[in-house]
Amino acid sequence: FVSCVSGSAQFMTFMPQTIEVLSGSCVTIPCSFDVVDRYKSNVDETCKALWKYDQTVVFDSSNPQTRGHLTGNLKNRDCTTTLNNMKPENSKKHFFRLECNNDPKYDFTTRQVDISVTDVPPTPTLTPSTLKVKEGTSVSLKCSAPAPCLSHPPALTWSSSLGHIQESLQENLDRTKVQTSVLTFTASHLHHRLEISCTAVYNIQDGSSQSVSTSLTADISFPPKNTTVSVHPSGPVSENSRVTLTCSSTANPAVRSYTWYKADGGREDKIGTGNVLDITASEVSATFFCKAENDFGAGRSNTRQIEVQCMYQISNLYVLYTLMVSQSRSSDQQEILVTILYLDMYLQSVVTSYKEGSLQLQM
Repeated sequence: FVSCVSGSAQFMTFMPQTIEVLSGSCVTIPCSFDVVDRYKSNVDETCKALWKYDQTVVFDSSNPQTRGHLTGNLKNRDCTTTLNNMKPENSKKHFFRLECNNDPKYDFTTRQVDISVTDVPPTPTLTPSTLKVKEGTSVSLKCSAPAPCLSHPPALTWSSSLGHIQESLQENLDRTKVQTSVLTFTASHLHHRLEISCTAVYNIQDGSSQSVSTSLTADISFPPKNTTVSVHPSGPVSENSRVTLTCSSTANPAVRSYTWYKADGGREDKIGTGNVLDITASEVSATFFCKAENDFGAGRSNTRQIEVQCMYQISNLYVLYTLMVSQSRSSDQQEILVTILYLDMYLQSVVTSYKEGSLQLQM
């Protein structure tokens, strides 16, 4: 907001240096003025406001056909004026003229406002321009867009409904207006890499509209989440076969270490490190899990257990079934199969009891 002396030391106008306005829209020029003391009493309801560029009159408050209206009160030395339906050819430096029945009649030419009429609306501003915070942090993003036409201020919308939104029309130091919208939310790992955009929609006086957006990508730091264990092969495996365990997790920054544990009752024994662990199936007698860590914490997977298929199920029972079938009539094969299945169930219960220590085998 700058003042400028025009003519004598007390003829002054106060207005913005520049205003950018969208073609087809209006522009409100904040304006105030002062005159020498001897003329102050003459500034009354008989006075009128004019706006000119070069020697062309573009607005006359006494003419009802003029394209605009005086919103200020000249008696209060407020010359704020709205000009309608601005076009690119109206991109000129405009100055204020005061005419009263009695003097003064004065062109305030030293101080002029440079009006720039554009075909594209100004891009809204995001504050801050980048978002890099830790999960759980309270975040406030401010979107602002110039509002040169007070009767048609821009409408601001956010791409994501992340939290509370508060809108207001604020005033700059030069008395021009800016529409603002503040989005407040708590940062979550779900917001990481989310593009957050603000769109300003400018409604033009002919009923059409134009929109323009600005955006940022959220960078949210968080400890490991969704830590899981995958097993390959995934189904039952034979004794002494090799099994690959893989630990995976989502984190920002990336996981720096993986640790494997075997759980046996209340004990948790460390059995390896790295996101991939190779083990022998016969060595697994308890459940296991992994932990993933980064600079912000750790994440623990659910426990997993490998299903081990004993060798007798794969070899001995198959051989027994083959021998019995080969020595029998075809009509007895179904009965043989049922007998083998009962034998299989019995042997499994024996092996389980032996592993649990409730059965002693005599050799």
